[in-house]
Amino acid sequence: MAQVQAVTANRLIDGVVIYLTAKGEWSEKLADAAIAEGKEAAEALLAKANPALEQQEIVDPYLFEIAEEDGTLVPASVRERIRMAGPTVRLDLGKQAEGKTA
Repeated sequence: MAQVQAVTANRLIDGVVIYLTAKGEWSEKLADAAIAEGKEAAEALLAKANPALEQQEIVDPYLFEIAEEDGTLVPASVRERIRMAGPTVRLDLGKQAEGKTA
């Protein structure tokens, strides 16, 4: 089975975790992310992050593996789930407090 990946980065102005969309834009929602199956498609998707990186809109774009659970895209790793949801020690802060975890 081919590895399914998406591109994530942090928005430079405020550090928020964002995801590259199929339109080459950035979204705070993983559900909006473009997905790539296989190594070549993933590398091509990552290359689409270069203009935003060069314009200093984002920092540290990289590929990460995603999975589907109950018809919803979710990060395959715990690390990426934490990045998506925000701090784990205070649920009254970050995206959890705002109800924006997906």
